[in-house]
Amino acid sequence: MASASSIAVRELPLFPLPEVVLFPGRPLPLHIFEYRYRIMMNTILETDRRFGVLMVDPVQGQIATVGCCAEILQFQRLPDDRMKIWTLGQQRFRVLEYVREKPYRVGLVEWLEDQPPAKDLRSLAAEVEELLRDVVRLSAKLMDQKIELPEDIPNLPRELSYWVASNLYGVPKEQQDLLEMQDTTARLEREAEILTSTRNHLAARTVLKDTFK
Repeated sequence: MASASSIAVRELPLFPLPEVVLFPGRPLPLHIFEYRYRIMMNTILETDRRFGVLMVDPVQGQIATVGCCAEILQFQRLPDDRMKIWTLGQQRFRVLEYVREKPYRVGLVEWLEDQPPAKDLRSLAAEVEELLRDVVRLSAKLMDQKIELPEDIPNLPRELSYWVASNLYGVPKEQQDLLEMQDTTARLEREAEILTSTRNHLAARTVLKDTFK
């Protein structure tokens, strides 16, 4: 009989990407041109179409140990065997060890799940969504553009926390921290802090803009 640990651990081809953090339920289109990754994708397409995405710090060259599994939904072959692929984030994982490095990295990984919340998170999720709407409204006003949130924003707390984290731009290290959290409450609370700070900054800029019109 298989042990619980053997069920939760598997080998996974790994795709390191500079400053890209994938979250569960979020899309990631990729253009595959490096020879080793062309080999990897062709192999994956013959199996379960899954591989792991890991964020790389381009300054330090350090590869994160926690990433998100991507599943290939569609692909298009281009000249010279290059490929365009469309993927969707699935479950998160932690790399336990590298099984091999060539022609591409393969890791032994364990799946990660959030701990069950100790309280009802609907009010916290609603607060985060309201802050998000404030940020979008103020951004639109500053740029004199019409910006609207998509209608299909998740309303479940955990899924909303992933959606918000994936849409934070220019802060890959912050995104990586949010990905690694295994507590939905803590992730939503951190996002509320980030969005509150952003809202206050945008509100101050809006006041200045209105003052000097």
